[in-house]
Amino acid sequence: MADSSSSPDASAKIAILPADELETPPLSLGQLTWRRFRRHKMAMFGAVTLILLFLYAFGGSLIFTESFANYTDTPLRLNPPSAAHPFGTDTIGRDVLARTIYGGQISLLIGLLAVLIENLIGILIGAVAGYYGGFIDSLLMRITEAMLNIPEIFLLIVMAKFFGGELPNVLFFGREYSGSVVVIVLIIGLTSWMYLARIVRAQFLSLKENDFVMAARATGTSNFEIIFRHILPNSMAPIVVSATLGVANAILAEAYISFLGLGVQPPTATWGNMLDGANNYLESAPWLWFFPGLLIVLTVLSINFLGDGLRDALDPHSRTM
Repeated sequence: MADSSSSPDASAKIAILPADELETPPLSLGQLTWRRFRRHKMAMFGAVTLILLFLYAFGGSLIFTESFANYTDTPLRLNPPSAAHPFGTDTIGRDVLARTIYGGQISLLIGLLAVLIENLIGILIGAVAGYYGGFIDSLLMRITEAMLNIPEIFLLIVMAKFFGGELPNVLFFGREYSGSVVVIVLIIGLTSWMYLARIVRAQFLSLKENDFVMAARATGTSNFEIIFRHILPNSMAPIVVSATLGVANAILAEAYISFLGLGVQPPTATWGNMLDGANNYLESAPWLWFFPGLLIVLTVLSINFLGDGLRDALDPHSRTM
């Protein structure tokens, strides 16, 4: 009796639904990913904060010129934050706000370029090892394990010490960068690909026996096309997450060695070497370390939140809607 009495109400509710709701098409993969991602509040916070940081670093150059950021005015040295200099001035009278803008460009550029190198090497080695297997897989994985045993920070410090001042300055998009920037990017990129290679290898090992790969082989598709057109696109979720987290690690690595005075050399500013310049003024001029330190913390946290959200959004087994 309960079922028969409730069925007219249920049919009435269905009857009053709009036609577009009754015939709602299924969500595409992109729509489903975006819906999962925007439900992750911290990931949305990280994405918005990261966009604002990029606008600050690259849009700020439309307001302050690089010559202004490098202009020294010794009578104004170590002035606290004021209306004229919102972030104060440094030890030789340069505006800290302008320095954080141009320093942020270098820090973010180092992170992005280092991750680009890391991804190219990691994806190539992991894909070849996972797809072909056998002797090639064993050889590439032994090389990967050997690289994992090399301490990255130690190698970064040694290489930056010996080669940081050897390379000439580089002109890029109208800006002149010290040769140490190239050294830092190459060292971070060449010593960070191992974990990604193992992730990509594991993805290829699990996907290469699937039916769509077998069908591609049966139709005579070349190995190159199978790797880069069939298997690799289905492995992008962990690669994207690894890339986002790799940017944060590269920024931290650069800040670490720059704080030791072995990273990017003046006159090129980064958030890391700005912290190195504030080392002797931790109490007397806290604005020298507070603002670049805050920007590093916000950038790394935002990237980590973004990576966490992308991991959940791109997970095909996730039930979060």
